[in-house]
Order: sequence, then C-alpha cells, then structure tokens
Amino acid sequence: AEAAPGQADPAPDSAAERLTAPGGYWIFFGICAALLAIFYVLLTWARLEIFKMLMGSFFPLALMIAAVLGSITFGLATPSEAAAMGAMGGALLALAYRRLNMPILKESVFLTAKTSAMVCWLFVGSSIFSAAFALLGGQRIIEEWVLSLGLTPIQFMLLAQVIIFLLGWPLEWTEIIVIFMPIFVPLLITFDIDPLFFGLLVALNLQTAFLSPPVAMSAFYLKGISPPHVTLNQIFLGMLPFMGIQIVAIFLLYVFPEIGLWLPTVLYR
Repeated sequence: AEAAPGQADPAPDSAAERLTAPGGYWIFFGICAALLAIFYVLLTWARLEIFKMLMGSFFPLALMIAAVLGSITFGLATPSEAAAMGAMGGALLALAYRRLNMPILKESVFLTAKTSAMVCWLFVGSSIFSAAFALLGGQRIIEEWVLSLGLTPIQFMLLAQVIIFLLGWPLEWTEIIVIFMPIFVPLLITFDIDPLFFGLLVALNLQTAFLSPPVAMSAFYLKGISPPHVTLNQIFLGMLPFMGIQIVAIFLLYVFPEIGLWLPTVLYR
C-alpha cells in the first residue's frame, strides 16, 4: 500500500528480513555456548594454569589483532586509523609487559621504517612495470592468449591458481599481489568471476605455497628462530598437516563459494 501524502514510505519487507538473524547463527551460537560450558566443567588446576598463561601472553595480542581487523571489516575505521590504534595498542601491551624502553622503541621504529620503505618501493616498481607492460601491449597479448585457449571460468581459475602457487615459492606475497595480480584482474570481467571470490582463492593459495616444499618461505622463517637441533626436514614434516588443511579449505571454497562470500554479503549488502 502506498503511504499517505506527507508520510514516509513504509520500509520494504526485504529490509526487515535482512535484519532478522538466520537460524544457522543461533545454532552456531548454541554450539559455542555448549562447548564453553563443557570447557568449564572439564577445567582442572593444570589447565587453569595454562589458561592463565594464555591470558597473559596470547589473548591480549589476539584481541588487539581482532579489534584492528574487525574495525576495518565492520567499517568502523579506515585501514590507516586501525593501524594507528594497533600501534597504540602495541605500545600499551609493551608497557604492561614492562618492555617499553628506548632500545625496543628504536628497534620498532627502525623495522617499521624498513618495512614501509620496502612496500613503498614495491608499489613504485609495480606501477612502473604495469604501465610499461600495458604500453608495450603485454596485457593485450596475455588476454588474447588466454582467450584463444577457450577456457571455461573454472579452468581459467585453476590455471591462474597454479601460476600463483608456483610464484609463491620464490616470491613474497606483496610482490605477487602488486606486480602479478594486475595481469589477472582484467580477465575476471571476461570470465564473469567475482573479484572477491578470486581474491579469497589467491589468499588461501599463497598461504599453501608458503607451506609447500621445496621453497617454503615459512619453513625458512621458522628455521631462523628455531633451536639448532631442529632440522629443515623436521619443519617440513610438521608443516605437511597444515598444508593439507589449506588444500581442503581451497577445495571447499571452490565447491561452496558461500563459505567466503556469505559474511561480506551480509556486511556490505
């Protein structure tokens, strides 16, 4: 029914439906509450001591990370504002742990400047590479070559993921994102692929590549901080189960895209 003159139009039924929490949410909430109750029932003195250690070491940092990323996800802050709040939270944590002194502060500033300079130069190099690549017709050649293969959207995604997986061995994720991703992004429109879905697959793919022998970056990072008696082969063996989990996650995301697309759809619809 139409509203009377001078009155606001009634809200559409679809808006009311979007505000109603789905049944799956309440089922998940009930399962979490039951697991929490079971945890408290089975809690012993030794587990309580471990829980107290986690409360003093892991949980504050995890809470800060969740707050920074959550504020960006829910649109409460821009990435720059969230980064500033994260830096302040890190300083407060260092103060609470009594580690906030001049040597630590100088080292933090130095590492921040080093990382920022590296990322900025990556963006400069990627911009120059992308501009030169486009001006010389490289993008058009890539598009014509891919289209000449007669690939379906699924085959194109598989081809792109294999290439990105192989690039993840020798290169860092920042270099892949800012240099090689602009080559694939224009083709997403041609194959009618959701850029968000493609980005989720790339993120999972890069995580898998960093765990995959023979050039797993994560393994060498762990080797650099592990005790001398821990060998690289032991690290690879310990990483294989996590790599299997990543592969299963990629497969599930291929089969059920709503796993990754449901929450952004709800938040930004």
